[in-house]
Amino acid sequence: MTTAKKVTINDVALQAGVSVSTVSLVLSGKGRISPATGMKVNAAVEQLGFVRNRQAASLRGGATGVIGLIVSDLLAPFYAELTAGLTAALESQGKMVFLTQSGRKGEHLLARFETLMIHGVDGVVVAGAAGHSVDLKAKAMEYDIPVVFASRASYPDEVDIIRPDNMQAAQMATEHLIRRGHQRIAWLGGESASLTRAERIGGYCTTLLKYGLPFHSEWIIECGASQKQAAEAITALLRLNPTISAVICYNEVIAMGAWFGLMRAGKQTGEDGVERYFDQHVALAAFADVPEEALDDVPVSWVTTPARELGQSLAERILQRISKNAESMRNQIIPPRLVLQK
Repeated sequence: MTTAKKVTINDVALQAGVSVSTVSLVLSGKGRISPATGMKVNAAVEQLGFVRNRQAASLRGGATGVIGLIVSDLLAPFYAELTAGLTAALESQGKMVFLTQSGRKGEHLLARFETLMIHGVDGVVVAGAAGHSVDLKAKAMEYDIPVVFASRASYPDEVDIIRPDNMQAAQMATEHLIRRGHQRIAWLGGESASLTRAERIGGYCTTLLKYGLPFHSEWIIECGASQKQAAEAITALLRLNPTISAVICYNEVIAMGAWFGLMRAGKQTGEDGVERYFDQHVALAAFADVPEEALDDVPVSWVTTPARELGQSLAERILQRISKNAESMRNQIIPPRLVLQK
């Protein structure tokens, strides 16, 4: 006995001579589809005996209760925390999250968006992949579906977005070190291509200039995202520039590597909670994407970006957009917080 092959949405698209996304639009009853195209798709559905899935049927009725989430890199602490906050907030409202990843550079973003459309979602949250927002906005308009963006940095285009304030975070960290008496402050970590890093360095440099403090390009060190590389980089930095008394680290990994590097070099002791560089005080400040209670108990002054709270704000925002209660597009910025070392 043979089992009949299940007819898929791809089969319907082939039979009707249209794209899969067009079939999805017809099934959902959304978007801008001509009557002639709609008739072709419906005819193919009848001819092939295609059974509309629950999601498509729900879309015709108005809602599925499912929110799509496209994350550029779920391994990054910022996006992991954001996802946790978003998911918890939506589930508390009886919603479900359909999670996909677009790739660190957003190379799969449009394909993942099409997947969410085929399966049927009420709205989409896009976390990361800033360079593809124009194409995605056009797709969202085609499907008539709300999309809210989230990012670690500014988006170059006009979109509905919630993001942290990287420049303010860097200003906060730099001013904190200056108030503690440091005048020769260096920077460690991050990749030169990172927009988040660029915004943070912008805040760091602006604050140094504001206070009339020296700035040297060789004090801004790029290094890989590992504790070993950070330890080696800070040791080399202080060997060449022994008058530096404070270092701002790009993230938690860099900060921990820098701290271990100083400890290993015998230039810092954590026994009494005070950092030392021979007879000179060496302070570390860093940016963190994890909640305050998850920070390592080391002598580092942290500036936190509350990614989990940002995720909660995204949940509220996408639900507002779905229910048509949201204002027009806006750029909402989540302020950073300074967490002093213990």
